[in-house]
Amino acid sequence: MPTAMQIRGLGPITMSVADLAHSEAFATEVMGMRRVRTYQSDDAAPATVHVFAMGEGGPAAELHMRVEPHLPRARQGAGAVHHVAFRIPDADYGAWVDRFDRYRLPSSGPVDRYYFRSLYIREPGGILYEIATDGPGFDADEPKESLGERLALPPFLEPRRAAIERGLKPL
Repeated sequence: MPTAMQIRGLGPITMSVADLAHSEAFATEVMGMRRVRTYQSDDAAPATVHVFAMGEGGPAAELHMRVEPHLPRARQGAGAVHHVAFRIPDADYGAWVDRFDRYRLPSSGPVDRYYFRSLYIREPGGILYEIATDGPGFDADEPKESLGERLALPPFLEPRRAAIERGLKPL
């Protein structure tokens, strides 16, 4: 696909929290983000939104926390986003494992997804965060030139290939 037609990034993550204090402390102290601004949303249900930046910041490196005190704690189910993922360099993975241990926070512990490694942790409002490495990458089992031309599965899902393929809708 020509570069001009490729998705080169996404905008910020927006999540709703009932209690800003605990979610903000998690974002800043545990995740290492910094608060950069606050604004009022202009939608049908206006709310105060607090913006936290990661790394160098910018739209693709921001987390917007929308404060909605009437909301129940986040939970999994129909209509819910399962988790939000944060990308890290491969070399930083061990430091994140150690960080969660140092804070004595319950996490998934190291998870090998074959194409990348992950750690999962819930922030105080119940939202599931994933810390995911860049590598080894989606070209671990097929050439970059043909990525997406067939259904590639990590080895741990191969035994379920037939069932997974039956559940797919043709494009």
